[in-house]
Amino acid sequence: MASPRDFRLLGLLGLCFFQYNLLVLAILNPVDFLALQSIRKALEDLPGSNFFASWDFTSDPCNFAGVYCDSDKVISLDLGDPRAGSPGLSGRIDPAIGKLSSLAELSVVPGRIFGALPQTLSQLKNLRFLAISRNYLSGQIPASLGELRSLRTLDLSFNQLAGEIPRTIGTLPELTNVILGHNRFTGPVPLFLSHTLTRLDLKHNDLSGSIGPDSLPPSLQYLSLSWNRFTGAVDRALTRMNRLNYLDLSMNQFSGPIPGRIFTFPINNLQLQRNQFSGPVQPADQVTIQTVDLSYNRLSGQIPPTFSTVQNLYLNNNRFTGQVPGSFVDQLLAASIQTLYLQHNYLTGIQINPTAEIPLSSSLCLQYNCMVPPVQTPCPLKSGKQKTRPTEQCNEWKG
Repeated sequence: MASPRDFRLLGLLGLCFFQYNLLVLAILNPVDFLALQSIRKALEDLPGSNFFASWDFTSDPCNFAGVYCDSDKVISLDLGDPRAGSPGLSGRIDPAIGKLSSLAELSVVPGRIFGALPQTLSQLKNLRFLAISRNYLSGQIPASLGELRSLRTLDLSFNQLAGEIPRTIGTLPELTNVILGHNRFTGPVPLFLSHTLTRLDLKHNDLSGSIGPDSLPPSLQYLSLSWNRFTGAVDRALTRMNRLNYLDLSMNQFSGPIPGRIFTFPINNLQLQRNQFSGPVQPADQVTIQTVDLSYNRLSGQIPPTFSTVQNLYLNNNRFTGQVPGSFVDQLLAASIQTLYLQHNYLTGIQINPTAEIPLSSSLCLQYNCMVPPVQTPCPLKSGKQKTRPTEQCNEWKG
């Protein structure tokens, strides 16, 4: 027969159990709880993934993989196993995502998430980080995302999104990173007003139009617009962006001059190839950029000696004339220049001893100029087999 002491112990245990259950129930707001259930129903692990193994709704959702809470609200949701090689998730982003009112971060690892971005994302007024890359999202970016005034990072790269990039995205005041490359966007680049934007990556789309002098903020450090259909001059826009450390405008139809000032920017890699840039190139000082690619343009005049300190220099397929500066030969023989492509221009000579040995670590190509190459060096296959230009072409260019 139980003693009064036993009953008191049982009572205390019952109270503790009751309080524990209250604590568990209070861990997550019921609205967030139901939203997580809806999100879970719309997604599945791809074969080989077990991300949802911990999502047992009879336990505390704040202990689920990828769910992070503050008090009784979900503040971060990372869907899918981020480890390399994870097959990811399949399904759709359920509109119930908009019910997670305190959500500050939302990311989805590469997988097979398809369908449109829910309009309800605009309800996440605290959202700072949105990254759903390398999936199969389609449709357009909802213009209502412009209501996310706290958003700092927007990464929707490597999807199948189309239409224009909403102008409202450019008005977001806190933006730091915009990564929308490898989609199917069309139309112009919106005017970006954020003074904190440091990375803008729009490569591999079908964007068009011109880049005005005030289209992009001077705070940019990384800019990639390659593989689009942009046109017009960029000199006025570029001269404002003196913080750039990476610039890729390749594979477009940009025209006009290349401003000499950009060669003084703290850039490690300058990619301006396959455009319609024209005129002479005149760096203001010795160029310390590691890689400079100006190939396949309409640049003319003599090659500036200030380029001799560039490790990898691609000036091929332009309209450069005159002699190759002697400083290039010195740097080449000293193995300071690793790549020097000058083929398909109108160059008339280079002062180098025919018996000179080009270091094995260096690559020089002089084919298809207005001279017989004095040294035999391997050239890329696409440079062709002809070593010199036809005389009539050289005479026509001189005239």
